[in-house]
Amino acid sequence: MPRMTAARAAVEILKREGVSNAFGVPGAAINPFYAALKASGGVHHTLARHVEGASHMAEGYTRARPGNIGVCIGTSGPAGTDMITGLYSAIADSIPILCITGQAPTAVLHKEDFQAVDIASIAAPVTKAATTVLEAAQVPGVFQQAFHLMRTGRPGPVLIDLPIDVQLTEIEFDPDLYEPLPVHKPAASRRQIERALDMLDASERPLLVAGGGIINADASELLVEFAELTGVPVVPTLMGWGIVPDDHELNAGMVGLQTSHRYGNANFLESDFVLGIGNRWANRHTGKLDVYTAGRTFVHVDIAPTQIGKIFAPDLGIVSDAKAALELFVEVARERKAAGRLKDRSAWAASTQERRATLQRRTHFDNVPLKPQRVYEEMNRAFGPETRYVTTIGLSQIAGAQMLHVYRPRHWINCGQAGPLGWTIPAALGVATADPEGSVVALSGDYDFQFMLEELAVGAQHRIPYVHVLVNNSYLGLIRQAQRNFDIDFQVNLEFENLNSPELGVYGVDHVKVVEGLGCKAIRVTEPDALLPAFEEAKKLAAEHRVPVVVEAILERVTNISMSGSDIASVNEFEDVATEPGHAPTAIRPYAEA
Repeated sequence: MPRMTAARAAVEILKREGVSNAFGVPGAAINPFYAALKASGGVHHTLARHVEGASHMAEGYTRARPGNIGVCIGTSGPAGTDMITGLYSAIADSIPILCITGQAPTAVLHKEDFQAVDIASIAAPVTKAATTVLEAAQVPGVFQQAFHLMRTGRPGPVLIDLPIDVQLTEIEFDPDLYEPLPVHKPAASRRQIERALDMLDASERPLLVAGGGIINADASELLVEFAELTGVPVVPTLMGWGIVPDDHELNAGMVGLQTSHRYGNANFLESDFVLGIGNRWANRHTGKLDVYTAGRTFVHVDIAPTQIGKIFAPDLGIVSDAKAALELFVEVARERKAAGRLKDRSAWAASTQERRATLQRRTHFDNVPLKPQRVYEEMNRAFGPETRYVTTIGLSQIAGAQMLHVYRPRHWINCGQAGPLGWTIPAALGVATADPEGSVVALSGDYDFQFMLEELAVGAQHRIPYVHVLVNNSYLGLIRQAQRNFDIDFQVNLEFENLNSPELGVYGVDHVKVVEGLGCKAIRVTEPDALLPAFEEAKKLAAEHRVPVVVEAILERVTNISMSGSDIASVNEFEDVATEPGHAPTAIRPYAEA
């Protein structure tokens, strides 16, 4: 049997599990692993500027392509604690990433050694498994189990902590004999699917709620086929946006308190039956449950048994992988359609599109400073159906979800539940690494952008091009809007007069200088008619120089974006809504009066 260090065995397993890219920061306690990474070859490594950044790069990499598992690597102690936010983000959104940390020698783990911390205990609540490996011979089995866990059931992250002496110990291991463990995913029974379709058939105004689990299962085409067979309109969740193209006649719009469409909420409130697949009934989607559930029958399909009934009790719960369930839904629906047993839903579907044409938000404003709505209008013109949008949290993300268009799965890459500021830049770098020739467009407010902007240097160093739209109002906009309920405007102002850039007025940080100092390109826009030319120029610069290109749009200081604080029936629009076609010129459906 061949002999090699445990670190080398771990690297060989990574390659046989399909890993081709990793993101990280080396250090003393993980250097044996890095030595094995270099000696083995076959895994491209991207050096991050911050270890949290590496974890978000791994997330973006995983989210971009079916089957991808992002890997992030760091030394001991604070490297592991820095990656906790990435692990939390990943487990919240069911994203498999593997976090590998170095550790102090086993003999001194409990002696307050330099940068020794019980990272396995710290990471346990935000991973499917977190293990400090104390015996070198266990390393192959721990890595094998890690990939099995990440892929089995509800996907999620795993952390493996490797003491430096364990990494260096030689073990007997033959990589050619290694085999990944088979993945288990629960599957619905035909009887369950037939019962769900019976319940759907008994309804008059059914909807499908398509969640991120469908994207994780690579089952978007099956969902569209099922919708088209039955004629049932689809509400994508924020994490499921792109499963059904925005211009599809059965797309009923998104529902929720914030990242929703006027017509989406109106369509949902008219429904009497909801079949949710791969979704978790997130509170910003449902709002108050008495409003959300009133007068409706619910069927919930989810891969995790503990998700069924977690938020509210459905009338029927089915534990199943989304793809396995949808294969049966399509099979049974085909049979029923051939037998003439499916209702004609065309009038109901048409009514959802009528609402889509009449209930629109205004995007066309000529104001200076810019209104954010105009930025998204011009983004719709500049960036086509192939665009992969990447964003995390804030008014920028909420308004973007209300006004941008997404046409394909994995083309709205959003940190959903955790929403950490700073996520967008490293995640976009991970997405662009996974799709180096694709069109990747990140969206940030100024504070999200400032949290981890040092990672732009990673894009410059490793030639990772993408376009970053930065909407700058020099405010914590979402928090300021939330503070209205407390009648305060406190500690959310970011403005100051920059003595080095007086032309900015009170907008403070000179993002153009910072971005250029990090080796990237930047364009500042202050006039609405300059937005589209700037986006087109940014695409050219990114392609020419192979670096991130930032387009900074200087916004009005205060804009209140449409949202509700309680339920989907009482969204405050704040701004005037569209009342003529010119108010929303890039809307999917041309505006029409009710």
